[in-house]
Amino acid sequence: MTKVSAFTDDCLGELDAVGIAQALRAGNFSAEEAARAALARIDAVEPQLNAVAQDDRRRGLARAAAGDFPDGSLRGVPSMIKNNTLFAGIPTQHGSAAVPPTPADRNEGFTDQMLASGINILGATTLPAFGLTASTEFVDRPPTRNPWNTEYSAGASSGGAAALVAAGALPIAHANDGGGSIRIPAACCGLVGLKPTRDRVVASAEAKGMPIDLISNGIVSRTVRDTAHFLADTQRYAPGKNMPELGLVEGPSGRKLRIALISESITGGLLDAQTSVALESVAELLAAQGHMIDRVPLPVNRNYVQQFTDYWALLAFSLDHFGKRVLDKGFDRSKLDPFTAGLSRTFIKRFWRTPGVLMGLQKSTKQFHALFEDFDVVYSPTLGHTTPKIGYLDPGGDFDEIFERLINYVTFTPANNTSGSPAISLPLAQSADGLPIGLHFGADLGQEQMLLELAYQLEAERPFARIQD
Repeated sequence: MTKVSAFTDDCLGELDAVGIAQALRAGNFSAEEAARAALARIDAVEPQLNAVAQDDRRRGLARAAAGDFPDGSLRGVPSMIKNNTLFAGIPTQHGSAAVPPTPADRNEGFTDQMLASGINILGATTLPAFGLTASTEFVDRPPTRNPWNTEYSAGASSGGAAALVAAGALPIAHANDGGGSIRIPAACCGLVGLKPTRDRVVASAEAKGMPIDLISNGIVSRTVRDTAHFLADTQRYAPGKNMPELGLVEGPSGRKLRIALISESITGGLLDAQTSVALESVAELLAAQGHMIDRVPLPVNRNYVQQFTDYWALLAFSLDHFGKRVLDKGFDRSKLDPFTAGLSRTFIKRFWRTPGVLMGLQKSTKQFHALFEDFDVVYSPTLGHTTPKIGYLDPGGDFDEIFERLINYVTFTPANNTSGSPAISLPLAQSADGLPIGLHFGADLGQEQMLLELAYQLEAERPFARIQD
């Protein structure tokens, strides 16, 4: 086992993003000193973690020296953007050799909303090819590794972001989520991972062409308050459409919630023993806090799994056959990884199902939202089992075997993507070998405040494990 920690006795210390921003405002150190400290930490751990896709330190240091940041609550805090989101000057390669290293000529809409918080982008983090799987592994380069134990997966698709934040190289990092890609790596790496409501933040560039928009942008962080401050900054820049206003959430509310506990996977598989123990332990904690807990089945039909995977395959097919149009004119489909190509072929076999798939997902969304007529929060594990080792979800492995493993692993998170509802993974437990276990809380559309208030309460009652301990 190799644990990788970047924490050291520099100006960043053990501060979270809000703490760094407060120190910057107080003049304890400069934004340039913060950027240089973060870069030194990244350089120290990158050979072990392989979490950086693009290095943009020269421009990041220049911005820090000039103090060229919007006046958000995280002004001058060092961070990185996930390498599937347009940031002018950085090649957006989506984790794939099929996409040429062409520097983006503009920011996309969410990038500007993210930058309004004042963060300083120092580069871009890794993701598996097109974010289509749940481990940041590749066929043509080393995998991104989990800093808690480098033999294990960092999750995906925001795996590079999670690895750097968990290791302490960065206080926060951009992440996005189309099936669990904020929450999965947060669970694997012991972080807070909130997927906002659809349209709470500016839609991603990829989402504009989707029949059902699955993608929400956000961050991964080590503290609830970092996520709360970031989300509040996004709302000051561009409030979410047609949903409750969301300001800065600063602590628990004391409200007693009606919580639906889901312990059975939609695939019908049983939880592994350690995940089950973690789920029950936190359920007992919630009950002790005065929340009402009722066990319920996931309120969607069993055929949801097939419908979601068919839709997921449609996205791979679109990239495979229209990559030159939607990504880059230099797109080379001959360089697609085997998993993406296999997923595309899966769609071709089932393409005739597409109208029924879309109708089925819309029906499942109505069923899922109906649960909130009786409950405030839906509680489950984030993942179907504990974090796997590198290679378990190898994108170069036998497609059918890897695909089945993936479906059984990523079983609780996708319903929030198709329904558009918010959800958060919190690092409230650990496995016998010291790896984090994430627990998952979802709410109805626009109810991020409730989730953050509950997250503050749980963080206070059961402080998150720290990698530097």
